[in-house]
Amino acid sequence: MSFLSTRGMARPDLEELLDLAGEFNEVLARPIPKVPALQGKLVANMFFENSTRTRLSFERATRALSADVMSFSVGASSVSKGESLKDTALTVEALGADLMVVRHRSTGAPWRIAGWVGCPVVNAGDGAHQHPTQALLDAFTLRRRFGSLDGLRVAIVGDIRHSRVARSNVFAFTTLGARVILVAPRTLQPVAAAGWPVASTDDLDEVLGEVDVVYLLRIQAERGGLSVFPSLPEYVSRYGMTSDRFARLSPEAVVLHPGPMNRGVEISDLVAAHPRALILDQVANGVAARMAVLFRLLGGKP
Repeated sequence: MSFLSTRGMARPDLEELLDLAGEFNEVLARPIPKVPALQGKLVANMFFENSTRTRLSFERATRALSADVMSFSVGASSVSKGESLKDTALTVEALGADLMVVRHRSTGAPWRIAGWVGCPVVNAGDGAHQHPTQALLDAFTLRRRFGSLDGLRVAIVGDIRHSRVARSNVFAFTTLGARVILVAPRTLQPVAAAGWPVASTDDLDEVLGEVDVVYLLRIQAERGGLSVFPSLPEYVSRYGMTSDRFARLSPEAVVLHPGPMNRGVEISDLVAAHPRALILDQVANGVAARMAVLFRLLGGKP
């Protein structure tokens, strides 16, 4: 069994992982934030694309479960000599990996690896397709804040077309009972959103007073996000979470961002520093959420 996508996941399966994350969050608050649940297991972090939060979060989660971690860096590997993705995966499996965490710039790469190896694979982000552990930690963050996602009104704002986070979150949030609206210029809306259980608009200001959560996305210049609207100042004027826009949210509404942030573009410094901006909560909660996934896939014992 692998963890590759939130699309098609049943609500009980998501809630089981969120409950596990809650238990591991208590572990992380202890003076010694570690349990021997996966002692003797080996987790291979295979990052073919740069990462800070996700890679470090998985390393921390692995060690907190007492498993060993083996990290792969594409720049220092035989990939630079022409080694194929398949041979790289089979090599890591032969070294004894019990689970592989895979991030890759190509859509579908974790699925291919899961078909080649006999151990579980966790998708840590594939192209503009899926990032399921990000969706899990975001749902966990919202559940800790609001108690439940049932009836929660969530606006996902920004470069949705190129965002794997948006795709994973849409299905996780709606499965857990939230109502999601996508907010972006038409040129940054998804090309094919058939079957997505969402509404959409190109006007952020019209929904500000109606939502409980504003989930901001960065413009992904590396995937062409900058090429589809006239200028950054225009984007900020229409979609940036400025202090003025933040003041128009309901007093209980919160702001999320998966990082890295482009301060002054999708979010202002003042908003990013506000207690109702849960961005660092997301980072911290990511460790517990990823502990839950590793524990579940590797058959750990309480």
